[in-house]
Parts: sequence; structure tokens; C-alpha cells
Amino acid sequence: MGKTPLASWNDGAAKRAIVDFVTSAATEGSPGFVPPQERVAVFDNDGTLWVEKPAPVQTAFVLGKLAARLEEDPSLARERPYRAIADRDESYFRALNEQDPDAVASMVEAVGAAWEGTTLAEYEAEATRYLASWRHERFGVPYSGLVYQPMLELFDHLRAYGWRLFVCSGGGRDFMRVICEDIWGLPRENVIGSAPEFAYRDGVLVRRAALHGPVALGPGKPEYVLARTGRLPGFAAGNDDVDVELLRSARFALLVVHDDDVREYAYADCAERARAEAERSGWTTVSVKNDWKTVTTAGP
Repeated sequence: MGKTPLASWNDGAAKRAIVDFVTSAATEGSPGFVPPQERVAVFDNDGTLWVEKPAPVQTAFVLGKLAARLEEDPSLARERPYRAIADRDESYFRALNEQDPDAVASMVEAVGAAWEGTTLAEYEAEATRYLASWRHERFGVPYSGLVYQPMLELFDHLRAYGWRLFVCSGGGRDFMRVICEDIWGLPRENVIGSAPEFAYRDGVLVRRAALHGPVALGPGKPEYVLARTGRLPGFAAGNDDVDVELLRSARFALLVVHDDDVREYAYADCAERARAEAERSGWTTVSVKNDWKTVTTAGP
């Protein structure tokens, strides 16, 4: 269909598996045929669509907000995660990175309270100001330069065969919606993620502290996808343990393996279970080092 698909991908097993699946899914009479209405593709964000190390792009936005609240009200230091921020407690942030339920719950509660009563426009203005000045500490590029070029090409390839694309991430849904149209070409309604409840007050919608549903991690991912689309994915892509349930729910599962410490980062933390499941279940694995000619939109 037009230009060569997946131009930034090296020829290899991963590229062949993707092309073969997408072609078969579009071919009536093929054993792998997927009816058009079922062509739903779902992608994790951090580590799947853009660089997530040394910390996801949203992290400093959230911590900066909490640090500002702590400065205004030092009594918050008695509570998690404010205590961890005040004490520079690396063990807490390590637990958060490993998706420890208690650590995640305390962070979600604090984030909800930090923006409670904020309108969507106010929240997005804060996020936009933050993103305008944010630069990656190692590569020195803005967030737009961290997007994986091969995944953007995969988006285009799937669209060409009638797939509807969604992003489902444990990160903030409303944060991702600020950037989704510019960097992924996705409409806002196709971005799914952890999000607050909203309440109608004095003629406007404002954020509540309570989370709308579970955090979009682990089992929460297919739950959100089903609630949003009415279907489970035909194609799903992720990179770590909190994506396992999403990948299990799909006909075709793609796992990104971070093994290039020159052009990106090499790491396996929080991905051991996913890699074992990929081997056991026959998922397609993508080696950043071996399968991608170019890694990010900023290169190389």
C-alpha cells in the first residue's frame, strides 16, 4: 500500500511477523482474518511509544506540583509521598517505579488532591507550560524528540489496513491528551489512561480528587480498553510487566525490549515477567538494538 512499510525497521523476524499479521488480518478467507470492526490496536505509552528513562516525561511535572504544595504547607511532610519528597527517599521512588500497590496508591491520592477543583483548561495550561521548557537530561531534546520513529511508522502501517489506534497508559490521560494530536496523530478520544472524576460546579467541570476507575496498570488496562471501545484489542504493544494483561488480551502481542545503551537505554527492570511471558506465549519481541535502524524522531 504505497511507500515501503516500516522503513526504520531492520528486516528480521519482528518486522516479518508484524507485516504478515497485518496482511493476513486484512485478507478475507485467511485464517488470520480480522473483521474491520474488530481491528483495534492498543499501545502502552512510556517505554513503548517514547523514551521512559531515566524517568517518564510526566514525572517531573507531578513531583514539581507536589513539591510546590509541600512548600506552601510543610505539615504535608507527615504523609506519603510528601515525606518521601522531603526526605529524598529513593526507596519510595524505587517502589513507585516497581508499581508497588501502596506506593502507587499514595501517589495517586496525592496527585488527585493536588489538582482538585482545577478545570481541564487550567490543568492543560500547566502541562503545556511544563512541556514547553522540558528537555531530556541526557539527550537534551524536547519530549517530541523522544518518540520512537519505528512506532510512528507502525501506526501508519496499521491505519493503512483499517486499524483504529488507541493509547492506554498508567500515566495521566489528560496529560497525554495535551500532546496526542501533535506527536501521534491521534484524536483525544483515542487516549485512555488513569484519570480523575470530574464534577459540574458553578457552570464548569472541575477535577475531583477521586480516580475514575482503577489505575490503568496491569488488569486495569484491558478493563479500560473494553470500557472505551467495547472490544478487546486485536493488536497490542507494551514493554514491561504492567502491560502483560493487555498483551494477553490481544490476538497479536508485541513486546519492546530495551537493549540499546548507546542510542537509548538497556534495562530489564520491571520487565522480567513480561519477557518470560513473551517467550512462553510466543509473543513478537522487538529489540531496540537489532530491530530498529532509527530509534527516536530526534535520531539516531
